[in-house]
Amino acid sequence: MNLVLNGTPRETPELATVAELAQWLELPAWGSAIELNGQVVPKAEYPDRQLKEGDALEVVRLVGGG
Repeated sequence: MNLVLNGTPRETPELATVAELAQWLELPAWGSAIELNGQVVPKAEYPDRQLKEGDALEVVRLVGGG
């Protein structure tokens, strides 16, 4: 499957949902967010939000420090 991740075209395994993408990217349960085609996806919707060829996703991981 071809997706655009953080502005870069990427070939990924066949991923059906945002939850599968988060697992493939090894995102932590806390401190990350995914935007799909310009809309932030609430974590509760990850399992139900379907991905399709060419979708654009922005993935953000929060970083602590001082």
